[in-house]
Amino acid sequence: MPTALVLGATSDIGIALTRKFGAAGFDIQLAARKTGDLPPLKSDLMIRYNVQCTIHEFDAADISGHDAFFRSLNPVPDLTIFVIGYMHDENIARNKWVETEKILYANYVGAVSILNLVATHYAAQQKGTIVGISSVAGERGRQSNYLYGSAKAGFSAYLSGLRNYLFPFHVHVLTVKPGFVYTKMTEKLKLPALLTITPEEVATAVYKGVTNKQDVIYVKSLWRWIMLIIKCIPEFIFKKLKM
Repeated sequence: MPTALVLGATSDIGIALTRKFGAAGFDIQLAARKTGDLPPLKSDLMIRYNVQCTIHEFDAADISGHDAFFRSLNPVPDLTIFVIGYMHDENIARNKWVETEKILYANYVGAVSILNLVATHYAAQQKGTIVGISSVAGERGRQSNYLYGSAKAGFSAYLSGLRNYLFPFHVHVLTVKPGFVYTKMTEKLKLPALLTITPEEVATAVYKGVTNKQDVIYVKSLWRWIMLIIKCIPEFIFKKLKM
């Protein structure tokens, strides 16, 4: 039976992913910084889907602990999903480095640190799948969220290069760009219903992307065209816009 590691298992999308892959017969490794909320999810997965499930403490910002964390996993997962994300008020973050640092570590630095370790192992085994939950926010910097967007831009570029590097080793790398999602992280935002999806929709798209070995997916396809238009706006016009 294959095993899936979900890094960020307490998030709304993380929970949806554990249920989707649990239903598909994957044993699940639940990893999160705060593990106190995970035992009920573990029990539910084991009872509902008759799969094995374990809980692991993981902090994306604790770079020095990533090697020990990965070495502790038994078995080594066949599929690794990085779903950790952090978005804060840009007005606060741009004036408080501690908040900027959280954004960078949660969305990029921590992801690169752990996925480098996963990629090295998968390359040696010549098999495995890596999924990174990125964002359309990384496709062009906008004044409203350029700190978060820049971290996601770096993550998307990293996944693209990783996919290129790992292709000869038969390792699949999937980049996921959800757009707006109804989650705890966005609950205070006024989101347009037409462009907003549920965590369950993200999980379904990820499962299809893994199964079909896709490279990059926009969970809501309309975002592909929206971002294409935004990227085509000349800079001398774009810099004057309130976006």
